[in-house]
Amino acid sequence: MKSAIVISAEVKKALEQHKPVVALESTIISHGMPYPKNVETALEVEELIRAKGAVPATIAIISGEIRVGLSKEDIEFLGKSKEIEKVTRRDLPYVVAKKKHGATTVAGTMICANLAGISVFATGGIGGVHRGAEVTMDVSADLEELAKTNVAVVCSGAKSILDIGLTREYLETNGVPVIGFETSELPAFYTRASPHTVDYRMDHTEEIARFMQTKWNLGLNGGVVVANPIPEHAALSEAYISQIIEQALEEAKVHQIQGKDVTPYLLDRLKTLTDGKSLEANIELVKHNAKVAARLAVHYQAESIDKKTVTNVY
Repeated sequence: MKSAIVISAEVKKALEQHKPVVALESTIISHGMPYPKNVETALEVEELIRAKGAVPATIAIISGEIRVGLSKEDIEFLGKSKEIEKVTRRDLPYVVAKKKHGATTVAGTMICANLAGISVFATGGIGGVHRGAEVTMDVSADLEELAKTNVAVVCSGAKSILDIGLTREYLETNGVPVIGFETSELPAFYTRASPHTVDYRMDHTEEIARFMQTKWNLGLNGGVVVANPIPEHAALSEAYISQIIEQALEEAKVHQIQGKDVTPYLLDRLKTLTDGKSLEANIELVKHNAKVAARLAVHYQAESIDKKTVTNVY
């Protein structure tokens, strides 16, 4: 699969010079937002990361090539085309072998970022255990990837459309640490808090970078969830969004929406039912996560260089 990876000149130079890089997913462009908001947001997020001293690496598959770092033309194509597959671990070999176009999910992005040597990834929210999973067994591949791939994922918690309690339990069972950035409560995507706590609260990205370095140096493979609440001015009230989510879930059942079509369907319905408020909240939290991820990447790179230059003498 490594031969199928094409790294952009900007990202390649940053990796060779040991500069901080932040991976970005592409399903948010192809399946998460309508055009042209999707393209505008993707380009703005990249600039926010550059402004914080890191290099953005948006990841997607174009004509069977895993591209780490996209051109503006690539992003425009992903935002407009209706022939973009959602790509998780299961789908990667198929889309690459068939030379198709694909947008990477959280799991797909983690895999490609890890192959390219990128340790920090910013997204909106992770997938998780879907409501009713005790019957449907619908559990996102994101959770399994977090259990085994060494990438820190800066997000606003799990998407509100999920069963956040069961998602939290699944992460705990698989030994995935959940760090709350400036919070002790697990954010729930559109809202800043939920009834669930994080494992550890950390108020500085330097602390999180040290945690990541320590975890992986100990040989404890697997990702880290960095839960970063949506900015207060953009958050929706829990009562308001919960009622709308319930309505959207009922509609999904009626229309027999299943599998990987569930999340895009629900996000689109929420946008309609909230008169666009959910989309604006989504955009704001993605931008906020990108800025925190850039700071984390800067400190993680500094931590990695420090570790290489220090020799312990016993």
